[in-house]
Amino acid sequence: MSKRNRSRPHGRGAAARQEKRNRQPAMAAKADPAVSYSRQDALAALVLGLLVVICYLPAMLWGGFVWDDNIFIKVNPVRDVSGLWQIWFSPSDIEGEGHYWPLVYTTFWLEHKLWGFAPVGYHVVNVLLHLTNTLLLWHLVRRLAVPGAWVVAAVFAVHPLHVESVAWVIERKDVLSGLFYLAAVLAWMRFVEQPRPRWYVGSLVLYAASLLSKSIAVTLPVALLIWHWSKQGRVTSTDLLRLVPFFVIGLVITVGDLSFYQSREPLSFGYSLTERMLIAACALWFYAGKLLWPTDLAVIYPLWDIRVADPLAWSYLVATVALTVALWHFRRQLGRGPLAWMLFFAVTISPVLGFVDYGYMQYAFVADRFQYLAGIGVMAVVISSTAYGVRHLSDLCKKGALGVAAVIIVVLGVLTWRQTGIWRDNETLNRHIIALNPQARDAHLNLGNALGKQGRYEEALDALRIAVEQRPNSALAHSALGSTLMFPGRFEEAEIHLRRAIALDPQARNAYLNLGTLLYRQSRYAEALDAARVAVEQRPDYLEAHINLGLILNALNRFKEAETHLRRAIALDPQDVDASRQLTELLFQMGKDQQDNGQPEAAVEYYIGVLKIDPHHVEALHRLASLRTDQQHYDEALELFQRLIDINPSDAVAHGNMGVVLFYLGRSNEALRSFDQALSLDPSLEDARANREAVLEAMKENVE
Repeated sequence: MSKRNRSRPHGRGAAARQEKRNRQPAMAAKADPAVSYSRQDALAALVLGLLVVICYLPAMLWGGFVWDDNIFIKVNPVRDVSGLWQIWFSPSDIEGEGHYWPLVYTTFWLEHKLWGFAPVGYHVVNVLLHLTNTLLLWHLVRRLAVPGAWVVAAVFAVHPLHVESVAWVIERKDVLSGLFYLAAVLAWMRFVEQPRPRWYVGSLVLYAASLLSKSIAVTLPVALLIWHWSKQGRVTSTDLLRLVPFFVIGLVITVGDLSFYQSREPLSFGYSLTERMLIAACALWFYAGKLLWPTDLAVIYPLWDIRVADPLAWSYLVATVALTVALWHFRRQLGRGPLAWMLFFAVTISPVLGFVDYGYMQYAFVADRFQYLAGIGVMAVVISSTAYGVRHLSDLCKKGALGVAAVIIVVLGVLTWRQTGIWRDNETLNRHIIALNPQARDAHLNLGNALGKQGRYEEALDALRIAVEQRPNSALAHSALGSTLMFPGRFEEAEIHLRRAIALDPQARNAYLNLGTLLYRQSRYAEALDAARVAVEQRPDYLEAHINLGLILNALNRFKEAETHLRRAIALDPQDVDASRQLTELLFQMGKDQQDNGQPEAAVEYYIGVLKIDPHHVEALHRLASLRTDQQHYDEALELFQRLIDINPSDAVAHGNMGVVLFYLGRSNEALRSFDQALSLDPSLEDARANREAVLEAMKENVE
């Protein structure tokens, strides 16, 4: 009897433990090494691919280069065949990039060799990387036995918070780093299951590649420790020892990146530790809220006014601590999964929570792109919890739940399609930003620049005046306003703003260049020369500065110096049309001057220089062919006149002059045909008529 009485509690305890185990797999994050795929899974993967492609179709069809995309478009390392060395070993040559993320620029370098700077290619690659990440995530959450794994991947694929990372080309760093990150996690899990060196080394190399794409991946070793804890309830010394090389590599690469960043853009915002904790707590809840309700995605969000005395800020911190304590306290009832996923979310996004200063904190404390990987934690908790709850419903309710999930995915996809459209061009993007955040830093400045490039100067001036009002001490805003005022001819006002820009920051980008241009247009060449020289000294590899200086020197009749700078501009970018045109016109003018001054040999050299740059320069061809005829270089003259006729078969003068050359070469019959052709094209050419008569007379004399 007593034995039976003792057995009953044991039976009830076993049943209770079994019931608890039945609850835990919903988010226990225990890896399933035997994941297999069926034809149905292949169809599911195809649907994920279609979701990504359809949602990001606007980026691939109509997306251009916007905002910071100019960083990689304009730098020589991406353009030059030899640029890989600079990308990896001289990163400071990438002007405008403060980080050491060479793998990203290596992809840009390769794509430039394949399709130049056609935006569609870069957008397609970003979308394909995001698609790959979606499939990797699906495989990962399936291995973790997360309920609703496909839905997690589908939401990741179409969530509008990811648009910034996918549709913005320069954010290749997010999707590329994400690919290496997810692959490193999968390789590590395989190593834990099958401890073979290749999986360990593969995971370590992939982690390093992720860091060299974006250093936010530095937290991966901590994420792996969280996984070990969620799997076995503790972190063993073996787990820690195995991950030591990961921590070392992460520390070395990240410290190196931060040191390089500080050398390029030294920053110190002066926030106290308490303020940084409040910023971090507010940011965590902000991201969670946007993940659950992704509306009003402003790209540049308002910069929060964080004050230690603000009770609302403290409420976010208290809520963060309370949620963590609750998930820890109820881990036996809920399983370790919810806490593990929330820790993954917080840890993964921690590098951009404000504990370390970075440049974007001048704009906002949050950005959609920062949570590209971290958001997986929130998605997994919400979706797996829902999927677990649905399991206990009736079949009809389960079907209803599937319908709701499908609707949510479609709605998210529509929002993503619409959000992708704002990345079409700079005007569209900045109008969207201003509509949601009128005080967004530099949004009016960027809008004004975009409108100015379209020739919409009055609209541009309106935007730029607001930029100056918002930031009266911004040298960039004054410089942009001054340069735009030149186009409608408001030179006096333009000069005021340009000189104000220089006073605020003598190193301000383009301020001296624009001032030199302004003074040149006013024929104040001596003053313009001083400004232009400063622009070149500040940025010796700046193409526009050399062009500008060359034009000013040309106006001062200092042709040789002008030629030097224009040739330097072409050397910097052989494809630049403006530099080539300016040098062509300079050399042509110098050739004319030499010819008029009775220096035919010098003139010939300049005309040859013109034709090396522009083989179809008609005036240079005419003058050079005439000079070669006068110098009795008839074979060369004949070739030059033939080139003119090939360019324009209706060039009557070329036909007539070629007739003269043919006569001197003893080809009188061909000469007559050339004169006849010239006169048929232009009967008023008296020289051609007279030369024809002279050739006929000479032919008669030869017969007699």
